[in-house]
Formats: sequence, C-alpha cells, structure tokens
Amino acid sequence: MFILGMGFLRKPVAILASLATGLSIAFLNDSFAVTFNEKVTRTVRQFSPHLAAKMRPPIMPVIRGRPSKRRSIHICGRPRWVFVLLFSAVSCMLWLTSCSFLTVLWALLIGLLVTLLHASFRTPNLKARLNTFREEFRAVWRNYSEL
Repeated sequence: MFILGMGFLRKPVAILASLATGLSIAFLNDSFAVTFNEKVTRTVRQFSPHLAAKMRPPIMPVIRGRPSKRRSIHICGRPRWVFVLLFSAVSCMLWLTSCSFLTVLWALLIGLLVTLLHASFRTPNLKARLNTFREEFRAVWRNYSEL
C-alpha cells in the first residue's frame, strides 16, 4: 500500500484515472448500478423534483400485452451502457494523457514482489507447525488403517 501510495503521489492524475476505471467496472454490477441510481435520484429530488422526474427510467416495454421480463438497468434515466462507456473513455484518456499507467503497474508489481518475498521467508508459528504435523500424522494413520 505504501509503494502504491508513492506511485499515486508521483502521478496524482492516476488517482482520478483509477477512480474512473473503478466506477466503470462497478456500473457493470447490477446491484451497484441500481443502488447508485436510487441514491442519486433521491438526492436530486431534494433539490429539484422536476429534474428528478426527468431522471426516471422509461416505462417498461409491453410485448403481446405483457410486461417484458428482461428489464434494462438505467442510471439517471439513461441506459447503463452509456455510463460504462463514458467512464471507460474518461479513464482511458486520463491513463494515456498522464502517462501514469506504467507508474501504477510498477508500484503494483513491486508491492506483489515484496509480499511474495515476505511470504517465502516467513517462518511459520508454532500453531501452524502443530497443525501441519497433525495433518501428516492423520495421513500416515489412514494409510496404516487401509492395510
């Protein structure tokens, strides 16, 4: 986390780019998109009820006299793909113009390397050793019982 923070401090636009990337990925999740839409609509309704009425999704289509089973998810009255495309385009532009993509990738790679080095040189505690011994003993005991 420290190394990633240092990478973000070196290129502060990377924070905005990663935020836009995270939002575009989060909008693909149905529950997040619906919850986000409800909260934004509720907040806008407090300030401008007329604008909140415009932000409602269109009426559900009716096929052969019955409402459609598949209902598309709308955010602020627009289809979800509009927001996914918008935030993806913004994040791509920010990543490309700030040249921070490699900085963040290097920070993530160094963080992963440090974590793997720590895990490989760490000695297990007594509880882990006893647990491993118990599992090995059970495996050997099972082999004797099968004979």
